[in-house]
Amino acid sequence: MQRLYKSNDRKIAGVCGGLSHYINPELDPIIVRTIFLVVCLFNPFLAIAYLVLALILPDNPVRVVD
Repeated sequence: MQRLYKSNDRKIAGVCGGLSHYINPELDPIIVRTIFLVVCLFNPFLAIAYLVLALILPDNPVRVVD
């Protein structure tokens, strides 16, 4: 089962990058960030939801290959 993590490719907190990877790994995070900004202009509650997700989502575990 796929889990939701914050992205390692962060612009602010990694939430939008993590969401884009969760939705579709080939989806460009810029698309999710742009949609988020447009929707946030009309619904400021989304900014609060972003802050909550930034606090509760774990970082993406990085696997080290020897």
